[in-house]
Amino acid sequence: MKRVLLIAPVFFGYYKDMILEAEELGYHVDYLCDAPSNSNISKALGRINKKLISGSAKRYYKEKALPLVEKEQYDKVLLVAGMTCAFTSDMFCEMRRLQRQAEFILYQWDSEVNLPYCKSIHPYFDRIYTFEKADAERNSIYRFMPTFYTRIYEKIGKKERSVPRYDCFYVGTAHPKKYLEINRMAEDLKPELPRQFIYHYIPSVLKYVYHKVTAKEYRHARYRDFQKVKLSGADIVKGMEVSTCILDAPQGGQTGLTLRCFECMGAKRKLITTNVDIVNYDFYRKSNILVYPGTEEERKAFFENPYEDLPEELYRKYSMNSWMKRLLSGEES
Repeated sequence: MKRVLLIAPVFFGYYKDMILEAEELGYHVDYLCDAPSNSNISKALGRINKKLISGSAKRYYKEKALPLVEKEQYDKVLLVAGMTCAFTSDMFCEMRRLQRQAEFILYQWDSEVNLPYCKSIHPYFDRIYTFEKADAERNSIYRFMPTFYTRIYEKIGKKERSVPRYDCFYVGTAHPKKYLEINRMAEDLKPELPRQFIYHYIPSVLKYVYHKVTAKEYRHARYRDFQKVKLSGADIVKGMEVSTCILDAPQGGQTGLTLRCFECMGAKRKLITTNVDIVNYDFYRKSNILVYPGTEEERKAFFENPYEDLPEELYRKYSMNSWMKRLLSGEES
């Protein structure tokens, strides 16, 4: 059986779905978290400056990662890199030396602007993917590949619709640009969407203070405006299931589509987003997706028409199963 070492963030448990899909494709999977700790403080420090967690990252690598790469022989080493990744270029250099037979694959789950450290680890990967179309257009090192939806959202999409509890639903970490745009949309859309569930999560006081000092979008924000408890993936799924449409906005530095866009597709829920590039994707339909604020014609099509089912091949294309198959095989479609 082929073996893959998956290095990925804990982030809402998506790594568990990745393991499941890789196993279904015939791989034995070993998993490593991409950071020494999943605590809010540790993640906040790592995002501010990775040097602040360098000591714990070195211990984690020596105690958890190195024993695996010294003991096992892998066919693939797959890094799904987000803002929390704490592995350094020296660490990947050593992994590469110890796993000479393995193909190293990198999927950048953020824009290069937000993940500048990734450029230092590029030399150690055979294939590099990004969800950020603009990065792929600027630099041929990247292969463009959007993200995915998981099986749980597909199950929602196949269920018979019940009477919705919410007209619109949003849950997300309160990145400055996203925080401001979601609030602006929610307030403006209250006449059409009065029953709203808006949940801005802030991981720590440290993160709030950092944004308050550095981001103009936080100028009028108060700490009590934010939620301090992170909702589980299961809670988000339940919320989407009882909602008519979902709000979405990319964080600063991103133009690639968020996971929420694809999860809406899988769940067959309507989407309102500030990401103008979504109109260039093959699954865009005016009755399903409103690019905020939208023209009068676009709003009419969105609010008056029911959700329009897509061709089955589009649902298959953006499933995590297809995403994982492309990553591990190198196929382009």
